[in-house]
Amino acid sequence: MAIGLAAGLAFADDASALRPLCTDRPTKSTAPCTVDAGHVQIESDLFNFTDDHSGGGDVKTYLFTNPTIKYGLTANLDAEINMVPFAVVTSRGPATGVTSRTSGVGDLFVRLKWNLLGNAGGNVGLALSPYVKLPTASRGIGNGGAEAGLIAPVNINLLANWSVTIDPEIDLLKNTGDDRRHVNTSGLISLSRGVSKTLTLSAELWADQNFDPQGEQTQVSADLGAAFIPAKAPNLQFDGGVNFGLNHNTPGTQVYIGVSRRF
Repeated sequence: MAIGLAAGLAFADDASALRPLCTDRPTKSTAPCTVDAGHVQIESDLFNFTDDHSGGGDVKTYLFTNPTIKYGLTANLDAEINMVPFAVVTSRGPATGVTSRTSGVGDLFVRLKWNLLGNAGGNVGLALSPYVKLPTASRGIGNGGAEAGLIAPVNINLLANWSVTIDPEIDLLKNTGDDRRHVNTSGLISLSRGVSKTLTLSAELWADQNFDPQGEQTQVSADLGAAFIPAKAPNLQFDGGVNFGLNHNTPGTQVYIGVSRRF
């Protein structure tokens, strides 16, 4: 593996030898593409802010970077890890008005992505991406439970630089009231268009259905994103976006900026 990594680092700047840079950001969508074999790709929020009034109070969450590190195991399979190194959550209760503050690391996510179609070209991409979440988060940041899920992203290239991504997902999450698990399902439809050789704009509709025994909950959001890949730096991407909650269960606003780099 060390030899393969060294070879990847040596040739990463020769973009002609690699597939076009493809990331799972911006927006909530997961792309079916994987990282080229022997190469490392880092995708991260630089800053992420969420303003949430869904519980009746006022909860603000700040993420100071949020790196996902990917390594291409084969031409169609990569391994990925993600953990927020520092998060701050402030909460103000609706009745008391008292504000509390919690900070620390987030949970550790470990996943694989197996591309079944589209890495070698064509108008349709398909992948399977199972993951597990390990409860590494500080008290008040995470729920203290191990969880798992599966995403099956599909991407279809349309005419005039348009593409559509569909991301069905099923999760097994910890119950709010005990240590048992329940099913959660989510999905989105994302429409993207390359408006130039360097700039892509995206708009998506996302929905999540949580079947927690303590109370089922539906969340819905409309998400906008933009990604810029400099013409002279095809292994680098800058992006940003904003998500708008569309019902009372969904955080009202989430704003982020980020960067991705392939090595």
